[in-house]
Amino acid sequence: MARSNAVGSLDSRPFIDDSLSLVKRIEAIATVIIHATITFDGYLADADGGVDRMFGRPSAPEDDGVVALVMETIGAIVDGVNRRPTIEEGEIPYGGILQVPVYLMTHTATEPVVRDGITYTFVVDDIAGAVEPAKQDAKDGFFSLLDGKISRQCLALGLVDELHLDIAPVLLGGGISLFEGLGQHIELERIQTSAFASEVHLAYRALR
Repeated sequence: MARSNAVGSLDSRPFIDDSLSLVKRIEAIATVIIHATITFDGYLADADGGVDRMFGRPSAPEDDGVVALVMETIGAIVDGVNRRPTIEEGEIPYGGILQVPVYLMTHTATEPVVRDGITYTFVVDDIAGAVEPAKQDAKDGFFSLLDGKISRQCLALGLVDELHLDIAPVLLGGGISLFEGLGQHIELERIQTSAFASEVHLAYRALR
């Protein structure tokens, strides 16, 4: 009996240490999310990129709380192709509210830009090359995909963990679509849905 207890104590300690180490590694993995406000018919903006028709409706404090909870968990961002000119003009992801690293897809090699404390890294035609460092920057938080085309690419590659969508109560009838051209069947699992005033907030897990 004494021998059994001694062997058990010798064997279980490394197992416990390894298990705790594994839990810590799992907890440190970033969650890749698509985060967007879209119309009821799935558009991010009108054909000219305008979003005025998607906003300005009544909201409740709880609506702001849902959005704030997502935003405060974001640790890194990947946005659309060739965005350098708009950054220089001041059009930056989330209006510059989030002081987190931003990765921007481009077709031409460009040196990183630091603006108002935010580092913008340009990745040439390699979505995986943007995803991996962004996940490391996000640590155990959210890594947010903002661009429609990039979101579809990441969905098709199985890189997306969750979709967090705020649905504006309007049918735009055309414009820049979030999902058009995805060309792939992807099952989703509901995490949370809520509605307080005009918008509906959806959080779904992408099943792979």
